[in-house]
Amino acid sequence: MTWTQLLDISLHIDQHLGGLILQYGAAVYALLFAIVFCEIAFLPLFFLPGNPLIMLCGAFCARGLLSLPVMIPLLFAAVVLGSLVNYRIGRKLGYTLLAKDHAWLDRSALQKAHAFYESRGGVTFLISPFLGMIRTLAPFVAGMSAMTPRRFVLYVAGGGALWSGSLVTAGYFFGNAPFLRDHMGTLTILGVALGLGALVVSSGWRLIKTRLR
Repeated sequence: MTWTQLLDISLHIDQHLGGLILQYGAAVYALLFAIVFCEIAFLPLFFLPGNPLIMLCGAFCARGLLSLPVMIPLLFAAVVLGSLVNYRIGRKLGYTLLAKDHAWLDRSALQKAHAFYESRGGVTFLISPFLGMIRTLAPFVAGMSAMTPRRFVLYVAGGGALWSGSLVTAGYFFGNAPFLRDHMGTLTILGVALGLGALVVSSGWRLIKTRLR
């Protein structure tokens, strides 16, 4: 299987998952883990499906093709481990940039980000997994701003448990509804658009507040 084929499967998992389960059996769990892990761990892969994929997994659990007791812990582990990798990348990059005197680097912005994540990180990581792009960006920024590792792990674990548990359960009970089943691709695009929209609004609001001071 080529990288192009893997990318196509990842982006159109709703069309391929049933056939993959029949062809590869339990090995599909590794693919599902990899998709969620890579989406959260690496910024350039933010476009991979998140919310629709997890709901789809729940729908296949309801059909008896996947195991619910396996799926929820598997996806939870993918979220937490992916977030930890992204955090480490952000932290490493942050240290590298701070070690040099870059004129474009706003150190005060990093200090504000650090204070924000220390005080409101819990809310951020409870909400961010549900927003495409934001769930990939949040761990990176937390690492770059040197958020306390122990606090980060605690918050990510809480958000990951809520995200994976609620969406798999929602997919289990509602994922086989015709509308959801037929519009998984649209939901994927909508999730990314909502995440980007939230990022733009948040950035714009901060810019306005800064200029008003």
